[in-house]
Amino acid sequence: MLVLAGVGAYLVVQYVTGGGAARGCTVVSVQDRTVSYAFTPEQAVNAATIAAVGTGRGMPERAVTIALATALQESGLRNIGHGDRDSLGLFQQRPSQGWGTERQIMDPAYSAGIFYAHLAHVPGYAELPLTVAAQKVQRSGFPEAYAKHEPDAKLLAAALTGRSAATLTCDGRTARTAQAARPDAVRTALVRDFGRDALQETGAVVGGTAVPSPSPSPSVTATAHGRTVTVPVPQGTRTDTHGRTERERGWQLAQWAVANSSALRITRVTYEGREWTASNGGGDWHPVRAPSSGAAGAESSLASVRIVTGS
Repeated sequence: MLVLAGVGAYLVVQYVTGGGAARGCTVVSVQDRTVSYAFTPEQAVNAATIAAVGTGRGMPERAVTIALATALQESGLRNIGHGDRDSLGLFQQRPSQGWGTERQIMDPAYSAGIFYAHLAHVPGYAELPLTVAAQKVQRSGFPEAYAKHEPDAKLLAAALTGRSAATLTCDGRTARTAQAARPDAVRTALVRDFGRDALQETGAVVGGTAVPSPSPSPSVTATAHGRTVTVPVPQGTRTDTHGRTERERGWQLAQWAVANSSALRITRVTYEGREWTASNGGGDWHPVRAPSSGAAGAESSLASVRIVTGS
């Protein structure tokens, strides 16, 4: 009985902290739905930040894969405040080695950005084996260890850059440290990860009444009782320098929102006729009906990512 009690206590702790079987999020392969990677809401938030910072810097999906595999090995995609000697954060970067201050390194967006800055200076990194590319940045004592994370990192990168649509799901279980369920909390997180300029270009909207925000900042407004953040996604086939389409950008934003659902109390995400809803059963993407207001309404539904927060 003592053994059973101990196991029960362990499982409770693992559930609360997001460890063990209480994964909460899953990403699957487009080619083979039986291939998947399960991870925690905490890991999902950090992975989404790493991907958003990478695409925001104009880095290709391969760079995002390298960064995610590195963070999986170095910290398990957890923003930890300890490590070998003075190593810290997602990538176990060391203040004494010029990676930044302790405070900077513990900021996931900063640590991802400085990782990409170093990776960009590695000649031909996109064609190098992942272990080689990661090692040229990290200088690890165990460079071969990055390789085991490449399959999972590829799945995450495909979803979180938007190339693989509707492949990332989370149950949306609210974390203890979740922010208040307000649209401006979502707006703040979007700016944190994607940058003010990126959202300024889309004209993201949160309803009707202007919300004071730092300058320069995205053009974001909110209603007093509104719970929906709307980020327009232009229709068309325009691509960036790495061939990413506007549709892929839309799916990146949508799956970023799902990855942040527990932390930001997001209950529903809609894009391109598909909708994810928070659910203890794991949440999933399913088709939704286009608005009945005619073709214009349907087009509007397809041309924006809608993020609904809880009450």
